[in-house]
Amino acid sequence: MSEVLKFLQKNKIFYLATTVNNVPHVRPLGFIMEYNGKLTFCTSNKKAMYKQLIANPEVEICCVDADYNFLRIKGKAEFCTNSTIQQKALQVMPSLGNIYSVGDGVFEIFSLNEATAILQTMSGEKRRLEI
Repeated sequence: MSEVLKFLQKNKIFYLATTVNNVPHVRPLGFIMEYNGKLTFCTSNKKAMYKQLIANPEVEICCVDADYNFLRIKGKAEFCTNSTIQQKALQVMPSLGNIYSVGDGVFEIFSLNEATAILQTMSGEKRRLEI
């Protein structure tokens, strides 16, 4: 878990892909934290991403570092929103407080279940990382 979390935190922006009716949708994310041993993210329940995750929780995340190594993570999104986890998210990334607050009815938190991660170099070497 720690190697995956550090990779995402160090590289700041990563991309989450969802699908709707076999059409892919990819968007940049920058918030990540560990909660109860799982990779955890946030969104607004007003966004299309939220509706897509509810309809089909299967996702893939991709992130590339400065050396062109890339990390791919597959898993199932599961919403786990509560005030405790919202508060932790605001502590991890205080700037989220500019758009969300605990119990605001919009701020949603989700974790990845059944997650797998592969780190690959430009030369094609692959290594499975623990999540």
